[in-house]
Amino acid sequence: MLKRVILFLIYMLPLLQFGQDFSNLWEGYFSYNIINDVVKGNNKIYAASENAIFSIDLDSNVLDEITTVHGLSGETISTIYYSETYELLVVGYENGLIEIVFDNDDNILTVVDILDKNTIQANDKEIKHINAVDQFIYLSTGFGISVFNLERLEFGDTYFIGDLGTQIEVNQTTIFEDYIYAACRDGGGLKKAPLSSPNLIDYRNWEQVSAGEFLAVQANADKLYAIQTNRRIYEVNNNVLTSLFLFTNTPVDLRSVENQLLVSTEDDIYMYNASFNLISQASVITDFDTEFTVATVAGDEIFIGSQDFGVLKTAVLSPTIFEEVHPDGPLLNSVFSIEADARGVWVTYGEYSLFYEPTLRARGVSRLNDDVWVNTPYADVFGARDLNTIVVNPSNRNQAFVSSFFHGLLEFNDDVPTVLYNQNNSGLESLSLSPTSTYVSIRVSGIAFDSNGLLWSITSLVNRAIKSFNPTNNQWNSYSFESIIDNPVYDNLGFGDLIIDNNNTKWISSFSKGVIGFNENNGSPLLKSIGEIDGNLPTKTVRALAIDNRNQLWIGTDIGLRVLYNTSNFFTDDDVAADEIIILENGIAKELLADQFISDIKVDGANNKWISTIGAGVFYLSSDGQETIYHFTADNSPLPSNNVNGISIDDTNSLIYFGTSNGLVSFKSGGSKSTEDLETVYAYPNPVRPNFDIVEKKVTIKNISENVNIKITDIEGNLVAEAQSRINLRYNNYNLEIDGGTVFWNGKNMANNVVSSGVYLIMISDLDTFETKVLKLMVVR
Repeated sequence: MLKRVILFLIYMLPLLQFGQDFSNLWEGYFSYNIINDVVKGNNKIYAASENAIFSIDLDSNVLDEITTVHGLSGETISTIYYSETYELLVVGYENGLIEIVFDNDDNILTVVDILDKNTIQANDKEIKHINAVDQFIYLSTGFGISVFNLERLEFGDTYFIGDLGTQIEVNQTTIFEDYIYAACRDGGGLKKAPLSSPNLIDYRNWEQVSAGEFLAVQANADKLYAIQTNRRIYEVNNNVLTSLFLFTNTPVDLRSVENQLLVSTEDDIYMYNASFNLISQASVITDFDTEFTVATVAGDEIFIGSQDFGVLKTAVLSPTIFEEVHPDGPLLNSVFSIEADARGVWVTYGEYSLFYEPTLRARGVSRLNDDVWVNTPYADVFGARDLNTIVVNPSNRNQAFVSSFFHGLLEFNDDVPTVLYNQNNSGLESLSLSPTSTYVSIRVSGIAFDSNGLLWSITSLVNRAIKSFNPTNNQWNSYSFESIIDNPVYDNLGFGDLIIDNNNTKWISSFSKGVIGFNENNGSPLLKSIGEIDGNLPTKTVRALAIDNRNQLWIGTDIGLRVLYNTSNFFTDDDVAADEIIILENGIAKELLADQFISDIKVDGANNKWISTIGAGVFYLSSDGQETIYHFTADNSPLPSNNVNGISIDDTNSLIYFGTSNGLVSFKSGGSKSTEDLETVYAYPNPVRPNFDIVEKKVTIKNISENVNIKITDIEGNLVAEAQSRINLRYNNYNLEIDGGTVFWNGKNMANNVVSSGVYLIMISDLDTFETKVLKLMVVR
């Protein structure tokens, strides 16, 4: 009954929004290694990582995840609180956002009052702590204390308790002997006010108990404790502070759980009983060399949040053995580059700056392999920093290569790093500052395999910038860029993407030379670049390239999109130029994606384009760019950020992966790459049973060739549905739709009615080869 009342109130409140559950089409792959908060509730331990939450069932040890796929925002979580009374989890964020997760409910409630408050500085909106009294929760923030009513799901008063009612940072509140206490920074000290006062909004009702900078305040049993920035914990009695202990490190959390006081520092968790006697102390051990962030207690076990290992579980009586507890996931959420295949996806976190300078990120590599994450930490990659682009060897799917923008090229075999190629063991070269310089920096970015099995790489700040490597015989070849580089060290071309087309031309994105084309041309290399003036690019800085199924080059820049429709004459035509795509928007002609920072472009099996941006999410465009099929953002999809660094397509499983600055997600597109013939065409489900929603879920026909006509008839030969490649494209509301190598039928006939039970014939004709295929499909209504 209570939930029904709550849900009724939700629909009545204008400042509340619902986060949608997208789990039927999306999947999230978040890192749970860094834990910001843990709480106990509902016979579970809830742990908040950077931007996702997981729970541990205390009876079964089953782990459940709550992510952007389930409706979370993807922003950075600062604190969480579970209400047993209202059966809900309150999630507070660094940006002031609040989200409420109801038990056994697919919707997540979003409260934006603090986030949207213009009178509060953005860096003061963080929800630092949540304290509950009856139906009210008191939110400690960077500006004061805000009160939220869990029964009515609405905000009440806000207390600005600084001098003369100014905003002041409040780290934590607690209730003790009918007073509300507040631990304040900004010189506010420790303050208190009568909880029953009808006018707590008046700063004059708040008494300063003690001056100074306070980190925390907490009641436990019949005593009150406070911690200052001097690392001391005090007992507060009649406004008098008595020092009890000086911690070695500054405490990061103070809380009371089951009448036990828990103090967390980066190296230790201290547990005290009601008399402030130490009953347990858990310390960082060699096997889990990390920093603690927070802790809670459930029965005879301590659950500790860490910076590297998720939640560490240990026994209260002997806290020397730790168990690492968290869902499987990648190393980090700050994704820089991804590469998908039929078995999963590779992820890197290293990077280079917008100006193509190394950042020297010491991060490893993650690999999702058949639903299991294989994480390779930095300690195992031979010291290679700024790991970026990944490619899998098409001739050996167990071999992959990862470029390093400082140390060269890293080879993996069976998901294990085996060789780091550098200036000593390969054809790769370091930049040379002077003939006598000993400085070594091998800045490899784009890498790609050609149809002959050669791995091509591009290196910034060297003359022989492009190189080929044959993994079967370790042979390297280098080619000079001297004709377009005056001084390779000081003329920073800043190479990014490297892709290879059907003519074996290598297309390279650059920081200062626009698009570069290279072809070894049987020993007479061809090299050319086009930019703003000579190539009609919106800027000389190109970030992303893609060759589509018609050999057209799609070009993404800092400030827009261009297409080079004729790539065959690139080296011979003096007037080669790319074109804008002009679309009609509300009857007005506009340039597609004008002024957008385009970070990546990928082409799917239907020749449609997936385009990621920095700041505007992801666009899914028709093959010619005239139609926007999808525009995914953090507001309307599980994207954890609108800053999307990379896209990769798994054609086999029809998955589109998006790597963002806040995590990795995938979208099941349904389409796939077309096949060479109709040999392996099949339809599913078959038979279509009564419990299958044919209209919504649709019958799927897989593995069709590129240009086909499809007819569906009943057993007597009456036409039920018909479609043709390039005409009846998906997302255009046809009953029979084609998306690359996949066909979707919603079970409706030419009269737009759902068909009756019976056997139906699916007749497929390849319009280029005249090959035919007939499938039988049984429908049971």
